[in-house]
Amino acid sequence: MTLIERSFRERIVLVGVTMPPSNVEETEAHLDELALLIDTAGADVVARVLQRRDAPDPATFVGKGKAAELVEVCLDVDADTVVFDDELSPAQSRNLEKLLGRTAIDRTAVILDIFAQNARTGEGKAQVELAQLRYRLPRLRGRGTQLSRQAGAMGAGGARAPIGSRGPGETQLEVDRRRLLARITRLEAELERLSQTRRTQRRARTRGRNRNLSIVGYTNAGKSTLLNRLTHAGVLVEDRLFATLDPRARRLDLPGGEAVVVSDTVGFVRKLPHQLVEAFRSTLEVVAESDLLLHVVDAAGPDPEGQRVAVRAVLEEIGAGEVPELLAFNKVDRAGPEAKHLVEAHPGSVAISALSGEGVDELVRTVAVRLRALEAVVELVVPYERGDVVAALHREGEVLVEAHEAESTRLRARLDRAAVERFRPFVVA
Repeated sequence: MTLIERSFRERIVLVGVTMPPSNVEETEAHLDELALLIDTAGADVVARVLQRRDAPDPATFVGKGKAAELVEVCLDVDADTVVFDDELSPAQSRNLEKLLGRTAIDRTAVILDIFAQNARTGEGKAQVELAQLRYRLPRLRGRGTQLSRQAGAMGAGGARAPIGSRGPGETQLEVDRRRLLARITRLEAELERLSQTRRTQRRARTRGRNRNLSIVGYTNAGKSTLLNRLTHAGVLVEDRLFATLDPRARRLDLPGGEAVVVSDTVGFVRKLPHQLVEAFRSTLEVVAESDLLLHVVDAAGPDPEGQRVAVRAVLEEIGAGEVPELLAFNKVDRAGPEAKHLVEAHPGSVAISALSGEGVDELVRTVAVRLRALEAVVELVVPYERGDVVAALHREGEVLVEAHEAESTRLRARLDRAAVERFRPFVVA
């Protein structure tokens, strides 16, 4: 399902509404980002319309006067589609299309459209289709729906319908809804199977004692470029929004010899559609289960702090709000003095350029230190008859010292919190 026509460059009018506690400057900034999304989707912005309101109009989101003005603007610029920065209800969308005489969609529809263009793997395509169907389901509408409902019981002019034609019938709307629900059920089952496979793979990596590091951040912050810089992954890098939808995992060897699995994830954005978060939840599980998040922020962007806060909001939504985080302010080669200010405002963060490599060595050292800080160094005494425990310690932790005594083996090992609890009967210090 595509929502923006791509056989030609559609002409788009953007609509932004400022409501408390936001201000006009924030609305303009959100429209700037929406314009980038429109360009990524393959259309052109030809006009903007703004309004201040205390609350959205239940029927048309904007007020009646602004809706009439919007009609005139669309006629003046010969617009094909009107895009609202905020999500429209199904009724608002229908009312606006009747009033404007052209398609009226919202930011969510644009993001879904871009995701549909960029999905490459079978899982990515299934996740995007599921999100689109969940968005589309409450917006189903059919021509003549009311007539076909009435036809089941009444004939023309109010007379009773002929024998054989009475009964509940099934409208085209009901048929479409049933088909969509069936497709949603199939996609959910397919994605759950894939999610189970991914969980099994993650458990295998955990048994191998490889730590998990997830690269997260706003869309187009430079996550894929950083993955290439860290692991020589050779993944495709594009200067466009949502170029990465399908997760990639690569191995990174830290300075102390430890190995860590680095995962690149889908970029986040303000007002990320709830349907997408739900559909991509199985993919985003890797973020919530990581040992450390490497949060990449575009230091040269128009609003680094706003983007950082937007990413944090999504992390909270997917259950990753408590995972330890390391901030990496990227593109310092373009950011100038602003990068220094950002690092000073966030103690413990690192300034880097994933493109040139500036600061990346310091970043890797910081990652190693932060991961080691998550583990405890403990001393254990294991009786000789429990050789299985010694083997498990080597497998699940990092044994620093091993000495053989009269009746037991004494070890100093670096273990994560869960492992410390598992080996608690043998811990002496």
